[in-house]
Amino acid sequence: DPRMPTLSGMRRKGYTPEAIKEFIRKIGVSKTVSTVDFGFLEFCIREDLNKTAKRAMAVLNPVKVIIDNYDEGLTEEFEVENNPENPDDGTRKVTFSKEIFIERTDFMEEPEKKYFRLSPGAEVRLKSSYYVTCTSFVKDDNEEIKEIHCKYDPESKGGTTPDKRRVKGTIHWVNANDCVDGTVNLYEQLFTDENPGEDNDGDFVKSINPNSLETITTCKFENSIALAKPEDKFQFFRIGYFVLDTKSFSNGKAVFNRTVGLKDSWAKISSKN
Repeated sequence: DPRMPTLSGMRRKGYTPEAIKEFIRKIGVSKTVSTVDFGFLEFCIREDLNKTAKRAMAVLNPVKVIIDNYDEGLTEEFEVENNPENPDDGTRKVTFSKEIFIERTDFMEEPEKKYFRLSPGAEVRLKSSYYVTCTSFVKDDNEEIKEIHCKYDPESKGGTTPDKRRVKGTIHWVNANDCVDGTVNLYEQLFTDENPGEDNDGDFVKSINPNSLETITTCKFENSIALAKPEDKFQFFRIGYFVLDTKSFSNGKAVFNRTVGLKDSWAKISSKN
């Protein structure tokens, strides 16, 4: 089980030998019994994967966006960097069409203050492609957003416009016509206590985190994921670092395990010390 603090579990989650060795090197050796903040281990794997993991776009909780003024049947390709931290990783091509998927949380019917994502009348930048403005949306019988309609600015190709207008929000997306379906396992720490069992008469079972695993089966990945191999590691834009599970593709669907999120909590903690 990837939640177990074992080397095999860590490998299943995407931890690299380099990150583990760096963690050991930095904490050093002590003759006294001591503990190390788990966030520091996450810091080490995040530092390593930032340099080595290829980038990709994934939508975990998708909602469809239809770009009404985009030509029916047209498909474009955009060349994007695999890893801005390592130019030697080269580039890949992502496709774009009239229908795409975005994260459901990237749209708000009645936006709150300082909400810079998509909402009625608002304009956002679609990562590496175009600016789009929401013109309308459709709900289902349960009052859930079923689809969002937008118009795009043809002059904004690549993420800029001739008038140099500023768009604060940038969101990710995948092409609905060729995306890869899949599942992600969102792992959290197995225990809720720093020292499991210490406050429960030695019964560590009482310290098990009931939310240590969340599985999402509705995911959509960009088409390049179809070429991924088991244990390939990716940074999903705006989401976190993930590894293609050793089971790889189950029933034709990609299975990814979350290694660590993008948030660097340890760096914030250490900066206060």
